[in-house]
Amino acid sequence: MATKSEMIDAVADAAGVSKADAERTLGAFFDHVVSATKGGDKVAWPGFGSFSTTKRKARTGRNPQTGAPVQIKASTAMKFSASSTLKSALNPGRK
Repeated sequence: MATKSEMIDAVADAAGVSKADAERTLGAFFDHVVSATKGGDKVAWPGFGSFSTTKRKARTGRNPQTGAPVQIKASTAMKFSASSTLKSALNPGRK
């Protein structure tokens, strides 16, 4: 797992920019993804994947310690779908 600082270092080195510029750029990207998906839009990066939101319905769960039923509220979750190009890169032996 890469930490935030490791990610910033790697992006700065790969792009040949300062760490501050890399951090601002990555921050702006993630801010845009959050604001766009919050508004119901899908953010896609060809060759990588797409970010969108999905609605989860309210449901009844169980307390793992007591087994008692617990009401879980409806929520919105972030979803990432990998592109076929990314899937192929991650699984080179599969067709």
